Amino acid sequence: MYTKVRKSLEGLFVRNSSNQIHIINHQDSNINHYNRTLQKTIDFVTAHFRNTTQPFSGVRPDSLQSVVNAVDFSTPSSNIDELLAEVKSIYSQHAIAFHLPKYIAHLNCPVVTPTLAAEVIISALNSSMDTWDQSAGGTLMEMKLIDWTCDQLHLGATADGVFTSGGTQSNLMALLMARDHYINRTLLYNVKMQGLPDEAKRFRVFCSEKSHFSIKKACSILGLGEHAVVCVPVGNRFKMNTKELKRMIEKEVSQGNIPIAIVATAGTTDFGSIDPLIELGEMAQQYGAWFHVDAAYGCGLMLSDNHRYKLNGIEYANSVTVDYHKSFFQPVSSSALLVKDRDTLRLMCYHADYLNPVEQEKDGYPNQVNKTIQTTRRFDALKLWFTMRLMGKDILGEYIDQIIFTAKQTAHLIDKDPDFELLNQPEISTLLFRYNPYKAEGAALNALNQFIRKKLMDSGKALVASTKVNNEVYLKFTLLNPVTTTKDISTILELIKNIGNEYASNN
Repeated sequence: MYTKVRKSLEGLFVRNSSNQIHIINHQDSNINHYNRTLQKTIDFVTAHFRNTTQPFSGVRPDSLQSVVNAVDFSTPSSNIDELLAEVKSIYSQHAIAFHLPKYIAHLNCPVVTPTLAAEVIISALNSSMDTWDQSAGGTLMEMKLIDWTCDQLHLGATADGVFTSGGTQSNLMALLMARDHYINRTLLYNVKMQGLPDEAKRFRVFCSEKSHFSIKKACSILGLGEHAVVCVPVGNRFKMNTKELKRMIEKEVSQGNIPIAIVATAGTTDFGSIDPLIELGEMAQQYGAWFHVDAAYGCGLMLSDNHRYKLNGIEYANSVTVDYHKSFFQPVSSSALLVKDRDTLRLMCYHADYLNPVEQEKDGYPNQVNKTIQTTRRFDALKLWFTMRLMGKDILGEYIDQIIFTAKQTAHLIDKDPDFELLNQPEISTLLFRYNPYKAEGAALNALNQFIRKKLMDSGKALVASTKVNNEVYLKFTLLNPVTTTKDISTILELIKNIGNEYASNN
């Protein structure tokens, strides 16, 4: 019986051996198949970049849904050419073109070529960055880049960090450490084993009213509740008002609540504003609160000799969020959480005998899983390594300088045009404004600018964002492409005027 089963399985293996060509390994046939597939894919991407002339096709979800529904996963494509044609019809010809100069909507940057070379290696070798025995030298390369970033921000000799999936994860980990650091230090309580103490109901986290939504989301996930977040008003430059912060902290303390963290933002999503880091860092020390700086957007300022000073005070931080995939021109995802004291990362450490036993630490093996809430994790640091080694800091700094310069020129263009109302001068590269040649107010003005954004997106000729400030709708430019020029901006402003005038004539 056993012999029959074995022979049957061997026969099945022989018949299906051609299918194993898809498994990348050392055999010539598999390697050749890999080369052919990747070369056709490279040609496909090259054609995409060469032929894409506007940021968006304007496609709507309902027009693509039937095409997607028709795909049958039980019937594979006959070859890579057929598959690429399918991907083009559903995805690539409609993909948002962040690399084009008329995309100025969100915090999406164009990517530099070295990162795409790194992506080929990352995907093919498929290292997992959780333990040394799954990544080896990759671990040391990531640690080197973390050390370099910490040094650029002057976080000190005991600083450390780890790559993350993005700013939301980094902010979550920072507030987890803020929570547990207070509990362990002050309450002498083991939150890992015993859960949240009763005092946690009185924990308070202070941030700007313009801070990222992930601060509230993190407090919700961490069991503190959104009510734990105290949103502090901003001043006329949309920075956290430190006098209001002090007043609100004192109010919470008088009510028996506990300030465990102050969160500063170095580059808010809507305004690019940078909170007064020096004052906030000193205030955090005064109240014994964890000081976290969300520099997901503003981290790129460390690359610029001309604008690095805007981050002065970040060295006070207990933790810092950086998004390389915003201001370092990296593909998603490439982010990190940095800490001033490496020992605080141990608040997230768990040991599993099969993965990262305590004995490995004693033997000197570095396991990055000891520093993060993630386990399996891509070697995203290799993209930044390629960038720094092939380009260097100075070229990236020039890109940042160019973006900031163009943003200032854009603000000047809008401010001098009587048809527009400029809301803020850009501190980094984001500015808000609205089209209002008719001096409209309220709902009518909101409707006009909402129509402009939607119509511009439907046309695909340019992509801008919109947001609300005090329930009033504003258009938003976010400049993260050093190739974008004031000529591009002028063209977009003209498109906005044409659409606005079309709306006015019909309403």
